[in-house]
Amino acid sequence: MLAVLHTPARTLATLHLPPNPLVLVLEAVEKPGNLGAILRTADAAPVDAVLIGDARTDLFNPNAIRASIGCVFTVPLVAAPMADILAFLKEKSVRTYAAALTPRAHAYTECNFRGPTALVLGTEADGLTPAAQAACDDTIIIPMMGRIDSLNVSVAGAVLAFEAVRQRQAGA
Repeated sequence: MLAVLHTPARTLATLHLPPNPLVLVLEAVEKPGNLGAILRTADAAPVDAVLIGDARTDLFNPNAIRASIGCVFTVPLVAAPMADILAFLKEKSVRTYAAALTPRAHAYTECNFRGPTALVLGTEADGLTPAAQAACDDTIIIPMMGRIDSLNVSVAGAVLAFEAVRQRQAGA
């Protein structure tokens, strides 16, 4: 048996967000396994969309599909230039939170994610680019209690997404 399939053509212009969206944004994701794990979190939490800025991996890489256990097909997923994604979110009045190791970052538990929210994460090796950090409305951090200074991007995305969902459910 042989099948030829076309990947879905998903763009920011065709993405429909609800009035109070929760979005995960990944800048320059390069590991298909991390992308798949983020998509599993996005489905489980749930979040309304996953936006990939300046992707360094094929969104439909077999490893991404495998790691997502099929969630690549259940979560709205769009790849676009990072600047376009941040402009799109600003146009939609979605508040952007850059997850970054900076002195000005606020603990994620101190932030209000009840309104339209985008959680913006970078690569494990480099984090977010300075341009992406500067374009976001606020900077957040997951305080580390051990010896390391950060989590795997998929784990960090899960912590932040489930905190946002927790706050939204508590405020309902």
